[in-house]
Amino acid sequence: MERITSEEPTAGAGLLRAVPYFACLDGSDLAAVISVASRREYDQGQIIFLEGEPCAGLFAVESGHVKVFKVSPEGREQVLHVLGPGQTFNDVAVLDGGPNPASAAALEPTALWVVDRNSMLALLHQHPSLAVAVIENLATRARHLVSLIEDLSFRSVSARLARLLLQQASEGERSLELGRRHLMTQEEMAARLGTVREMVGRSLRSLEDEGLIRMERHRIVLLDVDGLRDRAMM
Repeated sequence: MERITSEEPTAGAGLLRAVPYFACLDGSDLAAVISVASRREYDQGQIIFLEGEPCAGLFAVESGHVKVFKVSPEGREQVLHVLGPGQTFNDVAVLDGGPNPASAAALEPTALWVVDRNSMLALLHQHPSLAVAVIENLATRARHLVSLIEDLSFRSVSARLARLLLQQASEGERSLELGRRHLMTQEEMAARLGTVREMVGRSLRSLEDEGLIRMERHRIVLLDVDGLRDRAMM
């Protein structure tokens, strides 16, 4: 269930300053952002907004993680981004005034800050440095989407899976394994890789047969990081 909460102004300033968009603002300007922002909490798995709905505003992650995704008419999910603390999403709808271009859901208990479109546009007019930060962030997102298209078009599922395992391990508490906290289900991996669960299972077994990983009940151990890096480039 979505919960709208209140925060002390000083606490909100510290949290929003960690967001690259707002790091360029001084104290009084940051206070202006806080005055138009609201804090919301979401449970694991809860939908934040749906694709095609009217613009829900600009969201910034305070804690937790969010997936931004699209769903095909057949019900297959493609994850476009996984975002953590300090990152923002739904920028496009805020800037062009159109509907939300994708859906978003909380991957775990998550706290977000949201600024509605009209307030965000007013801030952009008042603070050119904020506008520059938005442009830079959009350029970074565009590069990510170009890379995603490249992966889907030119790299095998095994290569994409090897890259995903390396990325997840780098975010984990130990560099050579994925434990309960960071281990995704095969369905979740498929959504990240633009494929189906059966192909993920086949690719995992292939990587294990080659001695690159070892699958255990609640973790995946990366046995050959260099080999996985080589496979990720194929």
